[in-house]
Amino acid sequence: MSRRAGAGIRQALAGVGAALLWQAAAAQQATYAVRTVTPEAALRAARAALAACAKNGHQVAVAVTDRSGIPLVMLRDRHAGPHTPGTATGKAYTALSFKLDTLSFARTTQAGESSSGIRHLPGVVPIGGGRTMESAGSIVGAIGVSGAPGGEADDACAQAGISEIRDDLEF
Repeated sequence: MSRRAGAGIRQALAGVGAALLWQAAAAQQATYAVRTVTPEAALRAARAALAACAKNGHQVAVAVTDRSGIPLVMLRDRHAGPHTPGTATGKAYTALSFKLDTLSFARTTQAGESSSGIRHLPGVVPIGGGRTMESAGSIVGAIGVSGAPGGEADDACAQAGISEIRDDLEF
């Protein structure tokens, strides 16, 4: 084999190697790992939120979703209104979708505000009681509470639910 042919083969092999490395890098960029709240942690948070509201005499429903907005847990106190499960789920969905607690969302989307129209999107519930759950700087789920007298009371119960699992989320 001539030097010229050997150099050509080496060059071709180097090109194949570079192409394989590029394909491996492209495959790594085509996927990613995500963290999400577990059903067990979601249940603990929901129970804590329900208990916090019950302690204050409020009959509520609590929903916890994963990071995609899919419900993992929904608990309803026996005397909570029939609208509360859907409203709690909607509050969690809203907090997750807009990455903002729903008390703040309600204020920033009220009539006359430039973003008021987004409160009318399907599934959006612009009432306090929805909060995101974060772990290591990423949203891993959301919690929504409905049924207490006012969004502030619902929000306090949602915060109690998150506080129950905060150490597990922050590890």
